[in-house]
Amino acid sequence: MSVLYIAEYAEIVVAPANQRGQMVMEPPIAEQTISISGSSAACTNPFNSATRFVRIHTDAICSIAFGAAPTATTGNKRLAANQTEYFGIPKGQSYKVAAITNT
Repeated sequence: MSVLYIAEYAEIVVAPANQRGQMVMEPPIAEQTISISGSSAACTNPFNSATRFVRIHTDAICSIAFGAAPTATTGNKRLAANQTEYFGIPKGQSYKVAAITNT
């Protein structure tokens, strides 16, 4: 079974001036998963109202879509197997993410 892992974050921490980088503030607000298949499937719960960033990790090639009631198609943004990406999300919009297998 292929899985899309979702972690939700409220803020980014900026490193001090003598260091470089930005990172999300742990721990995540919420975490959930989606079983990825040949049909679009969305996460069960909308993102928390405080969520501004999501970390998406997939263990299979898939396409994803965001929205209040998203339906993923193979024409949406593609992620490679074992890829991890961060995305900004509009705060308080009850967004979800949906995934579908791709090649």
